[in-house]
Amino acid sequence: MKVTGPLIDTGRVDLAGFDRALGDPADPAALLSYARSAELDRDESFPADICRELDRMGLPRLYVPAEFGGALTRYDELVAALRAVARRDLTVAIGHGKTFLGGVCVWLAGRAEQAHELGADIVAGAPVSWGLTERGHGSDLLAGETTATPEPGGFRVNGEKWLINNATRGTLLCLLVRTRPEGGPRGFSLLLADKRRLAADRWRPLPKVPTHGIRGADISGIALEDCPFPADALIGEQGAGMEIVLKALQLTRTACTALSLGAADQAVRLAEEFATGRELYGRRLIDLPHVRRVLGEAYAALHAAEIVSVLAARSVHTLPREMTVISAMAKSYVPARADELIAACGELLGARAFLTEVHEHGAFQKLERDHRVVGIFDGSTFVNQHVLINHFPLLVRGHREGSADEEAVRRTADLSAPPPPARLDRLSLLARGGCSLTQSLHSASGELRALASADQAPARVADLAEELTDSCDRLHHELALSPPASHDVQPDAFALARRYEDCFAGAAALRVWLHNRTPGEDPLWLEAVLTYVLRSLRPPGRPTDGEVFDRLFDARTAGRPSAPPTSVVTS
Repeated sequence: MKVTGPLIDTGRVDLAGFDRALGDPADPAALLSYARSAELDRDESFPADICRELDRMGLPRLYVPAEFGGALTRYDELVAALRAVARRDLTVAIGHGKTFLGGVCVWLAGRAEQAHELGADIVAGAPVSWGLTERGHGSDLLAGETTATPEPGGFRVNGEKWLINNATRGTLLCLLVRTRPEGGPRGFSLLLADKRRLAADRWRPLPKVPTHGIRGADISGIALEDCPFPADALIGEQGAGMEIVLKALQLTRTACTALSLGAADQAVRLAEEFATGRELYGRRLIDLPHVRRVLGEAYAALHAAEIVSVLAARSVHTLPREMTVISAMAKSYVPARADELIAACGELLGARAFLTEVHEHGAFQKLERDHRVVGIFDGSTFVNQHVLINHFPLLVRGHREGSADEEAVRRTADLSAPPPPARLDRLSLLARGGCSLTQSLHSASGELRALASADQAPARVADLAEELTDSCDRLHHELALSPPASHDVQPDAFALARRYEDCFAGAAALRVWLHNRTPGEDPLWLEAVLTYVLRSLRPPGRPTDGEVFDRLFDARTAGRPSAPPTSVVTS
């Protein structure tokens, strides 16, 4: 496909055209081909040419809110675009998409002039990085030792930021720095480091770190030695750095789910294609009952993950005060389910899942390596589940009081209508009302039961919805008995958090079907997703009937409608 101009521009976001322009990765001539990705991976080379082409197609505009000169008006569109890139090459998606993460703090708290200037730089193709972590401290941001000492006219910065994506390539870096010697929640600030303005002899790049996956990515660092920063480099108020970062993570964690969806898309495609062309015991591999079951369950897992991702992105617009919980759940749930899906598909490929030179140039072993890092981006699975655990009392109270915002839930799940404009100023560090989607399960399952009574939905699906509702009620009772969160969180609390994620996924799927169904539609995908999430919610020893996964597989291979309307792109 020849592209004559940007497909993503102010007032125009052609996601379907963008997806087509990326091409079929099996075609060596495609922009993001398996062959080219394998070559770059072997050489541990950054995909600079590909990123420049993505710049030309307009992707950086989706990293900049429209009010600051970009094209970002819908966060589900950002997720869809990143997913389209990630389903071809995760390294490219991670390397290019980091600019969105680097800019978020400015969109949240920067001065208008600062935000417009950064937006213009990003639209022009300048990479931006986010310097949070340091050697030896990992995700413990409050232990950061990089200091910014206030002085007349600005700050004097000393320290290192390490294991930072695009630290060397980035023209600008958003740095979290200690501005009070004692540190603490109000002891950190954010500075926007523009390398073009910094004294050249006061900073240096730290070497790229060899990595198992995303080999071509610029995972490196920056060292600053008595480096002067101008006063206008400050983002927001001095001392507000941690609060801004925690709110920014609500957006970046949501965006990161697109990486996992793309990896899952690619894993399922590679497994399907291999199983279709491979013969075993005189039969095609894809005709074996076990293979059909594995792929059918993979479809259900992918549907559950994409529903959670897309509704989390739309919740930025509709449920901003609940985003601290929703984003943490999404970031914990989606990468973990993608890891499981990738492992299941790898078993179907057998030895070819590990080989680098066969079956689409070794694409599967690359995506499996690449995806391992997604789970630790912007807080590991345990970090995100800890956020959820800290909210157990609020989740219980909201569930008991039935404080769900039903209208906001409808606007979140109704994919036929664009969400309202995002109000980032409404993001909160605490979801004081709990989680509306899980709170609304009673009304949603009741609506489905009414449809079943009117012969507009199968009774078996209504039964699953009621089972999910009962499981969610029991879970909230267990949450109420859980000890208060502390530094030494007990293992059982993480198990409860995982079950809550499944309740959320099931509730989200139910709402998507209810608000987007067409008359006579077979809710097969909903039945499969509910069956999938209920496996971990049922008492031990109760088996799960996987027959629905076989039917989901048969429907997909027959070309019958069998997927939720949660993907904005077309392929």
